[in-house]
Amino acid sequence: MNQFFTNKKMIVLLISVILFVSLISISLRTGDNTPFLQQAANDITAVLGRVFIRPANAVTRIFESVNDLQNTYEENQRLKIEIDKIYERQAEINVLRDENQRLGEELELQSSLTDYRTISGTVISRNPDNWVDQIVVDRGSQDGVAVGMPVMSSNGLIGRISEVNPTSSKVVLLTNIDQTANQVSSEIIMEEEIVYGLISGYDSSSDRLVMSQITSTIEIEEGELITTSGLGGVIPRGLVIGEVEEVTMDAHGLAQQVFVNPAADFENIRFVTIINRLAESGE
Repeated sequence: MNQFFTNKKMIVLLISVILFVSLISISLRTGDNTPFLQQAANDITAVLGRVFIRPANAVTRIFESVNDLQNTYEENQRLKIEIDKIYERQAEINVLRDENQRLGEELELQSSLTDYRTISGTVISRNPDNWVDQIVVDRGSQDGVAVGMPVMSSNGLIGRISEVNPTSSKVVLLTNIDQTANQVSSEIIMEEEIVYGLISGYDSSSDRLVMSQITSTIEIEEGELITTSGLGGVIPRGLVIGEVEEVTMDAHGLAQQVFVNPAADFENIRFVTIINRLAESGE
């Protein structure tokens, strides 16, 4: 039994020596300095690398794409917020520019009305259901406002005070054609004579006032200035209403009828000037 194990050890040793010598001889025959086992390991590593590197690269590219998409989404959200802020600022600038322009017009109007005491006000209410009928301003009896006082905006007459409260007042507009009491005595100062009439209507299709009951047959030219005549006894003379835009004959064909391009913008009334005629001012 002991001899068998001894012979077995000898056999294993001889086989190991033979393999060792064979490996050395194969390595010498390759003509380079790299051992055979190392070459085999390198080849196996290269094959395994080619097998696994492509899926690994694909997975890496997927994660990179997802990361890029996330970064792009976050950047888009940030840019959207910035754009919204820019739009908000632009809207605020436009509102402020419009208010400054209209305040400048009101100041210019007040400086031209040296014979009257003026009361500045702001529109606080305008019902969409009767948009062309009336507005409510933030001035009332505490500020010296009284019923019948004329109201101007943007250098043009827009109506008169119809109702007064302590801190607010209602203004009936010239565009309110349902009230005959809202008619305004007007005049056109021509070179030959003065043409009198009444602002008695409003053409909603063309946004023009209508001057009727003209007392003269003189030819009226386009572009002539139309102002209040003061003959009504309530509204003083010389307040600008608008300009002559078109002259036609009335429905009966007996008198002239003038379509007036109003000086005020009835669609956009923000600030008003209420006229209080002084007792010592004459017409």
